[in-house]
Amino acid sequence: MPAEPARYLLWDVDGTLVFNGADAGNLYHEAVELAAGRTIADRMPNTHGKTDAQILAETLAHHGLPDTLRQAAALHLDELSRLRHERGEHRTLCPGADAALRAAAAHGWTNGLLTGNGRQRSAYKLAGAGLDLELIDWDRSFFGDTTLVRADLTRRAAAALDGPAVIVGDTPNDGVAADAAGFAFIAVATGAFARDDLAATSARVVLDDLQSGHGALLAALADLPAR
Repeated sequence: MPAEPARYLLWDVDGTLVFNGADAGNLYHEAVELAAGRTIADRMPNTHGKTDAQILAETLAHHGLPDTLRQAAALHLDELSRLRHERGEHRTLCPGADAALRAAAAHGWTNGLLTGNGRQRSAYKLAGAGLDLELIDWDRSFFGDTTLVRADLTRRAAAALDGPAVIVGDTPNDGVAADAAGFAFIAVATGAFARDDLAATSARVVLDDLQSGHGALLAALADLPAR
């Protein structure tokens, strides 16, 4: 019998697999301060759904700082994330996340990430929340630490993957990015956006969370074509 075609479930991290941090924006702000070598005021609001690179670029521009500092700020962001992780300042896993990943794999889906975070920051957040990192195919994951536009990540995924992909995320921007690559989108309302905001996207289904929505998630995946 021919092998089953590859199918990919690409998960966002913040607000989808782990709850958003109460002071998540402060880390970007501190990274820019370290790169600039001085204190800056006015933390940037509403970073949800943006990539790390986009948030750093917007923060630099907001404060009249050159974009040439973005690479240094990104290095500081990784280091600050490592220190926070080692201090035991961890995120909390969203309800049902572990079971959803395992069930998707059991139904033939490869679990990857498509996230605004970088690879190391993603690993710190997921491991700190208690998720088994072996549940993720890290070679078929896509990270936003060097990409200003989230839709560029889904376009990159479409070019790299050898089968159809589905985006699971908690922001309307996840839906926009899915649409840009012709991917299906499944929304989960454990982030900063309400169900109505997510229902206004192209989402096949909006889940309250991955625990109560476990069956609906699997049903939505089963309804998708294999190719």
